[in-house]
Amino acid sequence: MRKLSFLNITLILIIVNVLVFFAAMFLNFLFPNFIENYLALKPLDILQGKNLWTLVTSMFVHANLFHLFANMLSLMFLGTFLERLIGSKRFLKLYLAAGLLGSILFILLFVLFQDPRMILLSVFAGGAKEGMVAVGASGAIFGIAGMLAVLTPKLPIYIMFIPIAMPMWFGVLLILIVLSLIPGVANSAHLGGLIAGLIYAFYLKQKYKSKARIISNIFH
Repeated sequence: MRKLSFLNITLILIIVNVLVFFAAMFLNFLFPNFIENYLALKPLDILQGKNLWTLVTSMFVHANLFHLFANMLSLMFLGTFLERLIGSKRFLKLYLAAGLLGSILFILLFVLFQDPRMILLSVFAGGAKEGMVAVGASGAIFGIAGMLAVLTPKLPIYIMFIPIAMPMWFGVLLILIVLSLIPGVANSAHLGGLIAGLIYAFYLKQKYKSKARIISNIFH
């Protein structure tokens, strides 16, 4: 297992997210609704071919300090661990792919279930109705969690405010379910990121069977 350098990818991503947050808040102060108009993901804009860059920028923007803190704390613990397992290049690919797939699924479910009374919308799309916007690194972080749920499913973890250790796979599933019950949370982005993490994890597990077996035995 390689030694972490000071400038590992996880740390760089945390720094970028923090810098973007304060820069976006400053610009939003100078130009009201700047975040919503130019950085946040708006399904209607994407479907009309406008502001396509928000598929990426929305991954680095957060609604408030608590949103930023919760995501960066998760990224610090989960990301550092996974980066040491799979390497920096694969980790960065996963992070970006999971965040992008989260954005795409958010838009797809908006198209399929625009009626907020639909149960699938309320659970998976998180209320992605007209005027809804999405921001945050949660999709990418769920991609990280999804990969760990496959590579180290029995690794004991603690979730905020729950003082009981639980296996990684159960913790990821529990968080996804809990967040799906909170109004206004774009849980389809979480689901998209999770799917990306699961697919990439099964791919690596199949390609590197011996290494995957060693990792599984270590964290059994």
